[in-house]
Amino acid sequence: MSVLIFAEHSDGTIKKSSLEAISYGVALASKMGLEAHALVVGETASDLSELGAYGISKVVQAKGTGLVLSDTQQMAAVVTEAVNHKDATLVIFSNTLGARGIAPRVSVRLKAGLVTGAVGLPDTSNGFVVQKNVFSGKALTAIRILTDKKIITISPNSFPITKVTGSAMVEQLNIQTSAGIRIKAVNKATGMIPLAEAEKVISGGRGLKGPENWGLVEELAKLTGSATACSRAVADAHWRPHHEHVGQTGLAIAPNLYFAIGISGAIQHLAGVNRSKTIVVINKDPEAPFFKAADYGIVGDAFEVMPKIIDAVKALGPL
Repeated sequence: MSVLIFAEHSDGTIKKSSLEAISYGVALASKMGLEAHALVVGETASDLSELGAYGISKVVQAKGTGLVLSDTQQMAAVVTEAVNHKDATLVIFSNTLGARGIAPRVSVRLKAGLVTGAVGLPDTSNGFVVQKNVFSGKALTAIRILTDKKIITISPNSFPITKVTGSAMVEQLNIQTSAGIRIKAVNKATGMIPLAEAEKVISGGRGLKGPENWGLVEELAKLTGSATACSRAVADAHWRPHHEHVGQTGLAIAPNLYFAIGISGAIQHLAGVNRSKTIVVINKDPEAPFFKAADYGIVGDAFEVMPKIIDAVKALGPL
């Protein structure tokens, strides 16, 4: 028996969120007295044996003609076959957009209990109990999984990446799957840090008054190695692309630093960013709701404050 961790990759490289899931799965395997195996679907540019440095003993690389990584139904079939092949009792995903489409399908196929968005290792002192955030991060709930096979997706940036020493054995698994969705083209955003993977995020709202002022956000992001984001009002006004929209109706993120410029902090926005480790807010309205959630706040005009912050960051040198 084993713990099987689904390792997503992009442009041939294992994603940071998947390395977090691997560290989580390895810790859980150690706790349960099981081996930790990783599942990688398709070709990668990475040397998969190097996942042993994160505690993985074996990597299962699934290959087959016609595999489409963005086809969640097809990926669910691949994961299910790998689970049966490795006799895995626990399956771990990062709670990414792709995994949220795969994990429930695997749950149905395996008749396995599923908890999405876990924030810590399960309590196994009396059964198998997993904690997760509910009510947009305002509370925690404990869910007991009773099935023999169990599936957990962990919230990004909720578990530290831990490196050890070692090398993993790589095993090939040939998969025969039926044709799934047909992809005509894939358009990827380039030249920027993906929001889901970012440890630092610089975000702007209507307080910046227009897209022509977004240079303040972009310059600070470039200087600090951060991703850029925006509020819903900004995306709806087409000042910024919708893939940058964070909040309850956009992307939920949990970076180490969330830097909000000219965003009032409505409850819908906070629901998507309140798991950030540190929140910094700049707003000229001292009554802006965001200040109640912020770790650090600056009451002032963004057009006066931001140039000073940018100059101070430049004086510090590369971050």
